[in-house]
Amino acid sequence: MRSRLLPLFVLVVVVSVPHLAFSQMIVAHRGASHDAPENTLSAFRLAWDQNADGVEGDFYLTADSKIVCIHDKDTKRTAGKKLVVEGSTLAELRKLDAGKWKAAKWANEPIPTFAEVLKTVPENRTFVIELKSDEKIVPFLKAELERLDHSKIKLLIICFNDKVIADCKRLLPNVKSHWLTSFKQNKTTGQWTPTADQIAKTVKQSGANGVGMQGNTQVIDAVFVDTMKQGGCDEFHVWTVDSPTDANYFSKLGAFGITTNRPAFIREALETKTAAN
Repeated sequence: MRSRLLPLFVLVVVVSVPHLAFSQMIVAHRGASHDAPENTLSAFRLAWDQNADGVEGDFYLTADSKIVCIHDKDTKRTAGKKLVVEGSTLAELRKLDAGKWKAAKWANEPIPTFAEVLKTVPENRTFVIELKSDEKIVPFLKAELERLDHSKIKLLIICFNDKVIADCKRLLPNVKSHWLTSFKQNKTTGQWTPTADQIAKTVKQSGANGVGMQGNTQVIDAVFVDTMKQGGCDEFHVWTVDSPTDANYFSKLGAFGITTNRPAFIREALETKTAAN
């Protein structure tokens, strides 16, 4: 009897494993403010030259209801002459030089408007808008965003005032927002506040999409991040991180973004660390 050889078919299943590396958004704090005067158009343009994924600027409402880019409540530190921003008109503020304090080569930099900063943002990059005025600025921000074309860029609103964030989510529900917080330590107990649970609660109550935290490695660790997530806060970014060691630490924790005064330096440090691993 002749044996019959049955063909053997081997089914090979190829499983594609996704790349698990997490890529942080590198945000230039007040522009490339290590190299150029903060919150000026030169600083924002330099940030794009340094391949930042986003820029962060600070915005106040003026006495004549215009939105301008400056960090402090008054102009003394960055412009030499003291004008209270919310008590001054745009025309008065534009007469000041916001660049020469950094170096002579930056002289004649005006305090920019919201519209001017937005127009520097390249396609597919992120404009991080920190609101320094209280809730009164939100309707004017809404009007500016309705007036200006931002269809090809990404927006993120940030603010330390959770009431402002709540108003932004009410009037601008389609714009991502993060509530901001720093940390304070009780000298007696050593307890840091806010806690992860408190952060998650504020994020939830304000309707924010996440939190922007002071990049404090004494407070933020894997347990802290996990506790926030359990409370419903799934996204966080950190500021202001200029140390490669700290940037790598927060990268490993899964930070959505890292805000830095030195975008090119921090990006290179993270990429070098990734390549080494």
